[in-house]
Amino acid sequence: MKSTLILLVAACLGVSLAGQASAQSDEGAHVLALDNSWNRALETNDAKALDLLLADSFVSIDIDGSMQSKGEFLASLKAPGYHAPSQAVTEQSKVNVYDNAAVVVGVFRTQSSQKGKSVTRRERFLDTWVNVNHTWKCVGSVTVLISVN
Repeated sequence: MKSTLILLVAACLGVSLAGQASAQSDEGAHVLALDNSWNRALETNDAKALDLLLADSFVSIDIDGSMQSKGEFLASLKAPGYHAPSQAVTEQSKVNVYDNAAVVVGVFRTQSSQKGKSVTRRERFLDTWVNVNHTWKCVGSVTVLISVN
């Protein structure tokens, strides 16, 4: 009788854990899709789409160590000297979901034109997302330039 009860509890626990892993996998895929939609918003200079993706408390740390709030980041996209990249691609990324938070780590590549020349830039990034009221928002992003060897 005891062994049957133990087997039953173990089976239920296994099903519960499998369900949690599946839910985390679904949430992770959703966060990766949102992270990739950031690329499209950059290519099209769509500040409204970025506004929806970023939490009001969003903080960005750029490759030069400078920090920007959400408002400053969005305003920089409208600045006279800003040129949207012709291509913004996540080359690789991985997401880890922790209940209502997710961390995306990857490599991002942009193609743009500067002074008539085509420039490719690769950056390693870490984006932190939080699920608030069933809506994922990015609260922080850190990028580091990958030097060309």
